[in-house]
Amino acid sequence: DAKHLVPNKMRDFFCTINLDQEEVFRTQVVEKSLSPYFGEEFYFEIPRTFQWLSFYIYDKSVLQKDLRIGKVSIKKEDLCNYTGKENWFMLQPVDSNSEVQGKVHLELKLNELITDNGSVCQQLVVHIKECHGLPLINGQNCDPYATVSLVGPSRNDQKKTKVKKKTSNPQFNETFYFEVTRSSSYTKKSQFQVEEEDIEKLEVRVDLWNNGNLVQDIFLGEIKVPVKVLRNDSFQAWYLLQPRENGNKSSKTDDLGSLRLNICYTEDCVLPSEYYTSLRNLLLKSSDVQPISASAAYILSEVCRDKYDAVLPLVRLLLHHQKLVPFVAAVAELDLKDTQEANTIFRGNSLATRCVDEMMKIVGKHYLKVTLKPVIDEICESPKPCEIDPIKLKEGDNVEINMENLRYYVDKVFREIVRSSISCPTLMCDVFYSLRHLAAKRFPNDPHVQYSAVSSFVFLRFFAVAVVSPHTFHLRPHHPDAQTSRTLTLISKAIQTLGSWGSLTKTKLSSFKETFMCEFFKTFQEETFTESVKKFLDDVSSTESKEPSGVSEPVHLKEGEMYKRAQGRTRIGKKNFKKRWFCLTSREFTYHKQQDKEPIFTIPIKNILAVEKLDESSFNKKNMFQILHGEKPLYIQANNCVEASEWIEALCRVTRCNQKRLSFYHPSAFLNGNWLCCKATAESTEGCARCTADVPADTQIEIDGDRETERIYSLFTINRSKLQKLEEACGSIAVYQGPRKEPDDYSNFTIEDSVATFHTLQQIIDIVEKLNESHEKYQKKRSSSAKYGSE
Repeated sequence: DAKHLVPNKMRDFFCTINLDQEEVFRTQVVEKSLSPYFGEEFYFEIPRTFQWLSFYIYDKSVLQKDLRIGKVSIKKEDLCNYTGKENWFMLQPVDSNSEVQGKVHLELKLNELITDNGSVCQQLVVHIKECHGLPLINGQNCDPYATVSLVGPSRNDQKKTKVKKKTSNPQFNETFYFEVTRSSSYTKKSQFQVEEEDIEKLEVRVDLWNNGNLVQDIFLGEIKVPVKVLRNDSFQAWYLLQPRENGNKSSKTDDLGSLRLNICYTEDCVLPSEYYTSLRNLLLKSSDVQPISASAAYILSEVCRDKYDAVLPLVRLLLHHQKLVPFVAAVAELDLKDTQEANTIFRGNSLATRCVDEMMKIVGKHYLKVTLKPVIDEICESPKPCEIDPIKLKEGDNVEINMENLRYYVDKVFREIVRSSISCPTLMCDVFYSLRHLAAKRFPNDPHVQYSAVSSFVFLRFFAVAVVSPHTFHLRPHHPDAQTSRTLTLISKAIQTLGSWGSLTKTKLSSFKETFMCEFFKTFQEETFTESVKKFLDDVSSTESKEPSGVSEPVHLKEGEMYKRAQGRTRIGKKNFKKRWFCLTSREFTYHKQQDKEPIFTIPIKNILAVEKLDESSFNKKNMFQILHGEKPLYIQANNCVEASEWIEALCRVTRCNQKRLSFYHPSAFLNGNWLCCKATAESTEGCARCTADVPADTQIEIDGDRETERIYSLFTINRSKLQKLEEACGSIAVYQGPRKEPDDYSNFTIEDSVATFHTLQQIIDIVEKLNESHEKYQKKRSSSAKYGSE
C-alpha cells in the first residue's frame, strides 16, 4: 500500500513492477484515494539479468497519458537487505537521467607512439563493440547511438557513433582514437595543456542516447572508466550502464509519499548436478529413516526458524523424485502421536500440515482452475449484494434478498467442489488416503475422524483459502474490490463449515461467534449436504483409478493479450503485427480478436511440435517466441520478459507428451528467401539448433531438482550453528542417558533417537563442508577471470 501521495487530492492510482525499465506486472487501479491499498502479491522467476527492481506509482488519466508520481528503485545487490520483511520506502522523483538499463561492450587500450622527431606520446584506443538490453522507448525498440569522450580537468574530446535503427542490441563495432599525452616538442595549437601527470585525472566516458529525430534525444545511460587503470594493458569487458551522477536528486523527495513493500528475493548459484548427489540421496531416503525425526529432511525443518523456508524446496525436491507421499505419511504419523483429541486433528502448523499445504498449491493448481474459476469469475464480474451482518448492512439493503444471493453462491461453489472428485490429482488422492488411514488408526473409536482428517485439508486449507484469495491462486488477475472480498469471505466461511465433517449439528451451530451466520446455516439442515461431503471425501481419499466416464472438460491454463505476426501476408513493418487475445487450455491454443470473441485461429495441443524463443534480430522486437505446428511457424511477441517466459513454460509443459515433437528448430525467422540463422534457402530445411525440450516426458510440474537441493544446502549453511547445537544435544543425551534438564537451547528440538539423529547430523555437516569448498572454488575462479568493469 501507499500513503500521503501527491497531488494532495483524491485520485486514481495504480502501481507497476519493473525490471530496470521493463514493466512486468501492474496492479489494479484504486479509485479516489490518497493512501491506496493494493494488497496484491506477485511471484515470478526472473528470466534475465537486471540491475534494478523498481516500483512506479501512477496517477491514472482517462484522456491523457498516465502520470508517474514517483518510484522506489532497489539495486539488485541491495535486495537481500530487504527480503522477508515489510519496509516503508519514500517515493523518489522520476528523472530521465536515472532511468537506465542495459550494458555496453568495450575494448580499451593505451598505446605508446613514436613521433616523427623520435619522441614518445600516448594514444587511447576505444573500440565500442555492441550494447545489449537497452530499454524500449514508447513500447518500441530505440534508435541508439553512442558518444565517446575523453574527459579531464581541462579537456573534453567527444566523438560519436552512427545511429542504429530499431534495436535494443545495437552492433556498433567502431573504433576511436584519442591523444592522451603529447611530446615535449609539441607546439600548442589547442586551448589546453596536457602534461604527463594529467593521466591520473583523465577518464573515458561513454554515453548512450536514443536518436529523437525531430524531438529531443533521450539519455539511455553512461559508463566511466579511469584511464589510469589501463596503463600498458588492454581491457575488454561488459560494463553495466549507470545513471547520471545528478540523476534522481531532488529536494522534494519527502513530498511525494511513501510505498510499503514486502519483498522476498532469492538468488541461487547452482553447481553441476554431480555436486549434489550426496545431499540429494541423503534427503530422498528420509522417509526410510527410523525414527523420521532423525532424517535429514526433518532436521532441516527443525533448524530453520521459519518452517516455510524449508518446506518449499523440500516438497518440490521430493515431488520431483516421487518421494513425497511416504515422507508426508511418516511426519503425519509423528504429528498424530502428539494429538490428544480427534477434533483437533491436523489443525496446527506442523511440518506435516505445511508439506500437504505446499503440495496442494503445486499439484492442485489446475484442479482449482477447472473447479472454481468459472464460478469465481461470475462472482467477481457480476457481483450480487450478499451482506447479512446487520451491523454492516447499508441503507436500503434487504437482508432476505442478500441471504438468497449468498445461498445461491454458496450452493454453486459447494456443488462445483463435491462434483470435482474426478479431477482431483492422483498425488493429492494418495496423500489423503494415507492421512485418512493414519487418523483411523490413531482414533479407532471415532467413526468421523477419517473424514475430518481429509476435510481439514481439502476444504479448510485448499478450497476455502482459494475462494477468499483467488488472486493468490491465479484464479483472478487482481485482488478483488472490498465488496467482492466481503462476499468471498462469507462464501469461504460457509464452505469451511459445510466441509467440516459433522459440523451441521445443533451443538456446532450454537458455537458460531456470529449470530447472523448461525441463522444462515439453519437453512442448510439437510442430510443431502452431509452425504455429499461424505461421498466427495470418500472419492478424493481413494486410490482407485479416476478415469472419467465421458469426455472431460478442457482445463483452462493461461490467457492474455499479446501480439502475433500475420501469417502468409506480404505487408511489412509495424502493421504486420496485430494485438490479439490468446487462450491456452489442455486441449488447444487459440487467439481471438478480442476477449470473449470466437477464436480466429486454433492449434490443437497434439499438433504442436515445438515452442521456442525467437531471436530479436528476426523482427527487431523483444520477448518473441515461436510455435511450430506443421504449417508456418506462429510468431508471437509478449509484453515483457516474464510474460514470455511464463507462456513458453506453460506451452512446453502441456505439449511435452506429444510424440512428434521436434529435436531441432530455427532460432530465427525465414525472411526474404532464407533462414536468418543458418542462411539455408529452403523453408523446409531442418532446424539448425537443438530444441530446449526435445524428450517427451509425462510430467505436469517443471522442477529443477538441483536448484531445490542448492536451496536446501543454503539453508543448512545459514543455520550451521543450530546444527552444531543439535549435535551437542544428541551427544549429551547419548552420554548421560538421564532426564532432560531445565528448558535450554535444545528444548524445542524433537530428538527421539539421539544416536540416529547424531549420525545424520554428522553426514549433513560433512556434505555441507564439501559443498562449501566447491562454492569457494567456483567463486575464486569467477573472480580471477573477471575484469575491471565486467559484470
